[in-house]
Amino acid sequence: MKKGIYLIAGLLLLAHTSGLAQNMKRHKIALFAPLYLDSVFNGANYRYGKEFPKFLNPGLEFYQGAQMALDSLQKMGAPLEVFVYDTRSKRSGVSDIISNPAMNDVELIIANASNAEVRQLAEAALRKKVPLISATLPNDAGVNNNPYFVILNSTLRAHCEGIYRYLQTYHSRDKIVLFRKNGAQENQLRDYFNDIGQSTIDKRLAIETLDVTNGFNSSSFTARLDSTRRTVVIAGSLDQNFGEDLASELASIGNKYPITLMGMPTWENIRAFSRSEFRPLEIIYSTPFYINRSERLAAHIGNVFEDRIEGRPTDLFFRGYETMLRFAQLLLETKTDVASNLSRKGNYVFTQYDIQPVFTNKQSMTLDYFENKKLYFVRRINGAMDVVRNAF
Repeated sequence: MKKGIYLIAGLLLLAHTSGLAQNMKRHKIALFAPLYLDSVFNGANYRYGKEFPKFLNPGLEFYQGAQMALDSLQKMGAPLEVFVYDTRSKRSGVSDIISNPAMNDVELIIANASNAEVRQLAEAALRKKVPLISATLPNDAGVNNNPYFVILNSTLRAHCEGIYRYLQTYHSRDKIVLFRKNGAQENQLRDYFNDIGQSTIDKRLAIETLDVTNGFNSSSFTARLDSTRRTVVIAGSLDQNFGEDLASELASIGNKYPITLMGMPTWENIRAFSRSEFRPLEIIYSTPFYINRSERLAAHIGNVFEDRIEGRPTDLFFRGYETMLRFAQLLLETKTDVASNLSRKGNYVFTQYDIQPVFTNKQSMTLDYFENKKLYFVRRINGAMDVVRNAF
């Protein structure tokens, strides 16, 4: 882990700007990430000895991915000037950074940031009329009426829309049951599915609802299943413990009932699904990011990361690389017109984004933001994991 400490020490010494192709006019990008430099260093002295705190990993890996993309662009002679800002700086908050004169000519903002930070950055992006790419936050942060705001990590509503289309395509003749518990987010999930069903122009799904707030009752549980017909169970909660418990119950009766369990985007973090008791159960969940680490580019940069850090990179490293490379190239290609080309296809790195305008108020038809609507559906069964073809 010494290499990781050397890396963050090098980051501390990094100037706020990193210039590429110095002899020509450069396009300016601002990168925001939670690096916690003030928390781990006292001046030039590292506070944690030989340890490497885990809270540093998400922001640092995202930055490392973005920096590796910039290394590639530098080799191509890309005329860029990149400003790196620590959103966890104790000396200057996001509002202070936004008012910094260095931000005046920025043409693109990329952020791995919290709700409050994204709101501030979105307001600044709107004032400056430059795109803000929110790379990690899976919601709109309360932002609306802002055509410069882009959500890459699809919202819960988008996931429900994708799940509904998936079921229309592959399971329209199967029995479908939504298992849920009480809760504000669970109510929102239910309402999303109901609203999508009401507005669909294709075949409307007959989704039954079962409330399991008081725990899983075996008699009422199995009464909703059919031994002669496949049942698709939708887990109506983002709670990972709920999902794991539901999967455990279904796996225990999988030899009697043909079941497909449709999960939520949070399920990519449930490591228990690799255990043997879950293997016979078909588990599917949606994700806006799917990285095949065996592909040439992903394998190469993953190996470079492991050599530098002595650890396996998480998805945030690849997301930082992909976000910086894709949108920096878009900026270079479109120059001052990048905001008009946010929905443009191409510049594929790992993920095939489908960035579309979102109008939450259908009557006024006011463009609230842009959102990535492309979803991949990951399928786990019998110890294997793959991506369903023709994913949405």
